[in-house]
Amino acid sequence: MWEMWKLTVGHSQNLDKLFAMEESQDKVFLGQKQVPQMGTFIGVYLPCMQNILGVILFLRLTWIVGTAGILESFAIVFMCCICTLLTAISMSAIATNGVVPAGGSYYMISRALGPEFGGAVGLSLYLGTTFAGSLYILGTIEILLLYIVPTASVFKGDNGEATPNDMRVLGTCCLLLMALVVFVGVKYVNKLALVFLSCVILSIMATYAGVIKSIIDPPDFNVYLLGNRSLKMEVIKNNSSTAEVWGLCSPNATYDEYFTLNNVTEIRAVPGLLGGVIKDNLWNNYGQAGEPIEKKNLPSVPAQGLSSDNNCIYVLNDITSYFTLLVGIYFPSVTGIMAGSNRSGDLRDGQRSIPVGTILAILTTSFIYMSFVVLFGACIDGVVLRDKFGYSVKKQPVIGILAWPSPLVIVIGSFFSCCGAGLQSLTGAPRLLQAIARDGIIPFLQVFGHGKANGEPTWALLLTVGICEIGILIASVDNVAPILSMFFLMCYLFVNLACAVQTLLRTPNWRPRFKFYHWTLSFLGMSLCLSLMFICSWYYALVAIMIAGCIYKYIEYRGAEKEWGDGIRGLSLNAARYALVRLEEVPLHTKNWRPQLLVLCKLDSELKVKHPRLLTFISQLKAGKGLTIVASVLEGTYMSRKEDAKTGEQSLKAALAAERTKGFSHVIVSSSLRDGFSILIQAAGLGGMKHNTVLMAWPAGWKQARDSSARRNFIETVRETTSAQQALLVAKNIDHFPDNQERMKEGTIDVWWIVHDGGLLMLLPFLLSQHKVWRKCKMRIFTVAQMDDNSIKMKKDLQMFVYQLRLDAKVEVVEMHDSDISAFTYEKTLVMEQRSQMLKQMHLSRTEREREAQLIHDLNTGSHDKAAGATSNQVHMTWTKDKLLNERNKQREGMAVKDMFSMKPEWENLNQSNVRRMHTAVKLNEVVVKKSKDSQLVLLNMPGPPKNKNGDENYMEFLEVLMEGLDRVLLVRGGGREVITIYS
Repeated sequence: MWEMWKLTVGHSQNLDKLFAMEESQDKVFLGQKQVPQMGTFIGVYLPCMQNILGVILFLRLTWIVGTAGILESFAIVFMCCICTLLTAISMSAIATNGVVPAGGSYYMISRALGPEFGGAVGLSLYLGTTFAGSLYILGTIEILLLYIVPTASVFKGDNGEATPNDMRVLGTCCLLLMALVVFVGVKYVNKLALVFLSCVILSIMATYAGVIKSIIDPPDFNVYLLGNRSLKMEVIKNNSSTAEVWGLCSPNATYDEYFTLNNVTEIRAVPGLLGGVIKDNLWNNYGQAGEPIEKKNLPSVPAQGLSSDNNCIYVLNDITSYFTLLVGIYFPSVTGIMAGSNRSGDLRDGQRSIPVGTILAILTTSFIYMSFVVLFGACIDGVVLRDKFGYSVKKQPVIGILAWPSPLVIVIGSFFSCCGAGLQSLTGAPRLLQAIARDGIIPFLQVFGHGKANGEPTWALLLTVGICEIGILIASVDNVAPILSMFFLMCYLFVNLACAVQTLLRTPNWRPRFKFYHWTLSFLGMSLCLSLMFICSWYYALVAIMIAGCIYKYIEYRGAEKEWGDGIRGLSLNAARYALVRLEEVPLHTKNWRPQLLVLCKLDSELKVKHPRLLTFISQLKAGKGLTIVASVLEGTYMSRKEDAKTGEQSLKAALAAERTKGFSHVIVSSSLRDGFSILIQAAGLGGMKHNTVLMAWPAGWKQARDSSARRNFIETVRETTSAQQALLVAKNIDHFPDNQERMKEGTIDVWWIVHDGGLLMLLPFLLSQHKVWRKCKMRIFTVAQMDDNSIKMKKDLQMFVYQLRLDAKVEVVEMHDSDISAFTYEKTLVMEQRSQMLKQMHLSRTEREREAQLIHDLNTGSHDKAAGATSNQVHMTWTKDKLLNERNKQREGMAVKDMFSMKPEWENLNQSNVRRMHTAVKLNEVVVKKSKDSQLVLLNMPGPPKNKNGDENYMEFLEVLMEGLDRVLLVRGGGREVITIYS
């Protein structure tokens, strides 16, 4: 009863907590509902309109039309508008696939593509928004100095005009003023947004009104040309005498030929919609910097060159113009499509408002831009359109002379438009940076996640002002525009990529409410963004890609681990599945063979790795390439040791991370260590990515152990790897192996090649030498010959074979008596029949098989002059001719030829046999110690284990004696296949 009462009370307390949480959530929800939520028109449509329509429309569009012509200008506008429309369709699909909280476009991209892409794209969007602030501020200062207060310039140019230094000084002052406004009160910026947008709309309406008026009554506004060259209005007093024009230029100047031969002509600046200028403005009129603007179809008397004394009277091209430059300058005028999604947290129904409002805003602004391209070309004379700063029209914006009722409408509207857009950029960019910093994906940006008590991003605002100042120091709208084009295009590219990836993967969670999308549209938008990046400026595009790539790699290696269920992870899973299936379809070729390691680790009582140098060694051997599986076994049942298994797996992962080695860790629970290791050897890996080599430490304490389990486990592991045709590496004194901070400045890696093992003994030193720890160690290969072998010829042949293998190694032949090496007679060397079978498995061509077979035949038969009358019990080593004859004789007698490593000696038979084998170990050990005592690492052939378990202890003693007196030893047993080839 007492237990029941406790359970009931606890359950009721939990229910009370649950009800309290629900009530608090309801209060928060109701409180949120009381805040006025914005709809499609106010929340999405108008902000997008305000951000899209801006500085380029008023200051550069007429110049683009006059320079590129109506057709090319229309192509530029159409291409950019299609790019943003396709991006908006992709963005709409992402935005309607679930609730998008505050964070807008950055949140959508990062959750769709993962933290690495999200961080790279988020910072690209941040930099684009920041440089957009620079563009708007420079536009504001340009309007101020050219059209409102020309006398405000601090540094006077040669002709009394404003200089780039004026742009820098006044731009910096304007930036600080706007930053102060944003810091003091963001609410005022939001309240003034509608006022600024109203100015833009009024300016656009005034322009359309001026076009209509030009049909009825074209503006009575004339410009003057000397010959066919456009003149500045300030040098014109009347149109009757060229002398008056000349006198205003320079009283001490001399007449040039062109000035003398041509007269002043007066033409109408705005012939009107029916004036017929559309034919002249269809085609491009690109020009070089410093050239005068000319009316091509107006006759003039040609002259040689242009006198510098007369530069001040002509309207000159300030930059060299070409198509790709105009694309980069124009593209910022179509950015701003993310304004609606950035306010997703303030929308009543974001999943409905974002697609409808954004697409309607793009269609509206696209119509305005395209219609203006045609109307400007149809109403305004080309020589006036190419006058970027309006010098020929009394220093007024060219669009202003078309507007009705007054050019002041355009001047005031464009000025306030630039001011408002600059304030919006300085408001939005710090918040975007703050959102990225608070996500914690980029560690060094975390300081910018803090701000004032009310959440305003103070530190982020300071960084934004600093970056914005860099753009202002450039002091040119034309030079800043391509920079922010790159960052916005990068952002739009990844929006399209996110939608395409999610659609193609068909993940169950991809269920957007917006249905009018397709992966082909996203792919087309992505391709168009990438193309526009390189069209605008190929070097800016490469810099932007490098910045995004560096951010991606930084987040990958140093950033916080985040799992957002992103599409890139899903894409990786699909790619991995495809690759694994493909790997199983085709057997592995010898050229592609590399050790795919299964590392058998032991865990101590605290579930820590007992020999961490094993992991150090694999990092040196693998250098991050291929498969590495680090596994361990716990004794017991899974239900009782489930948590221990998880802890052990975390220890293995931590050890891998400490060694900076990429691999997989796995801990299994089994009733015995032997069964656990057997399961790992059989089942580790997946599909085509399975291990082919097992690495383990030598059981140093097998003699001192109370029971024989360590010895039995080791020998059974050797038997099972041999049976599974897997290579085996056993490291003695693994704790003495160097760590990754050590450098072997000198020394050798010695290979004792007693029997042929498929070339693994040759390959391992080469792989180790690729790592910085072993790089300076030289490789030496020792092979054993009998006293009556031709050692000189044998060494020469082996050197040729090593040369053919492209290995840099020194070869030595060691002569020993037959009785000293008799223990290795059970190891079958490579006979011709087995070699042919190996070559077939390696899929070599017929010609290659014949060449390699001939080479091995020469090594095995032609290198030794054997004495006649050899006895049947003679020992046959690697390079003996009788070895091949002996094997063929055995085969003729009916004995089946097994795999070259499968024949085992009878270790458990007669005591004299054991004595003979120990004698072999001692003698061979003496030779190895004599030659390799000071070497950094010794690699030895590992004899096979006994078939019967009665000989296990003798086998262990044999190996122990064989390695005695050597510090670092790696026993190597091949897996039964060739792992190295002489062919490319």
